[in-house]
Amino acid sequence: MSKRTSASSNGGPSKADAASEPSYNKQKDLLGSTTGHFSLLRALHMADYITELNGACGILSVFSSLRYCLGDPSDKSNLYLALAFLPFGLFFDFMDGRVARWRKKSSMMGQELDSLADLISFGLAPACVAFSIGLRTSLDHVCLTAFVLCGLTRLARFNVTAANIPKDASGKASYFEGTPIPTTLGLDALMTWWVSQDRILGAVPGGVWFAGSALEVHPVAFLFVIHGCLMCSKSLHVPKP
Repeated sequence: MSKRTSASSNGGPSKADAASEPSYNKQKDLLGSTTGHFSLLRALHMADYITELNGACGILSVFSSLRYCLGDPSDKSNLYLALAFLPFGLFFDFMDGRVARWRKKSSMMGQELDSLADLISFGLAPACVAFSIGLRTSLDHVCLTAFVLCGLTRLARFNVTAANIPKDASGKASYFEGTPIPTTLGLDALMTWWVSQDRILGAVPGGVWFAGSALEVHPVAFLFVIHGCLMCSKSLHVPKP
């Protein structure tokens, strides 16, 4: 998750923000304008368009997962495609922050766009892949829903508390509060391996617990719950590279 904040650790504007204040005011004027064509598109910065590409990767991953569910289960090309879009989402998530700092243009809108795109690419999209490969019982759905909601809550908390996290001389936060949501790529890598080994659908690793009952669940679904809890942790501080 790139750090595109618009306030320093003491709540005041940072040096980068001070330099970008004219562009920030221009963006506010364009967003608040009631006249003019394409004012929203003109209000977006270059970094914001890169963030949109992050979101696009997540959306395309979701569509690829749906296409697999509607097609021949033996044809795994759409599954691989769904998984392949997610590292590209991480690339764009990394680049938007770099571009924002390079151009010294950051804004609250960019921060919100970043969080929403992350939720799609690193929350919803992996959950859809998990459903596609076989986590389809009612309790599986509860676990995957909890995972996505943990990501949603973690991103909302970041937007609220980012200004209070200690920062280094460059204005970047010194640590992550809880694991950042892009770490779900670890689960994506694991699912890619399962797909390559044909451990999907009826052959999901770990099998099924309580088969045929209302409590039927794939134990691997709890990996998503555990990861969600790590994202929401308040006491877990992950140093930033």
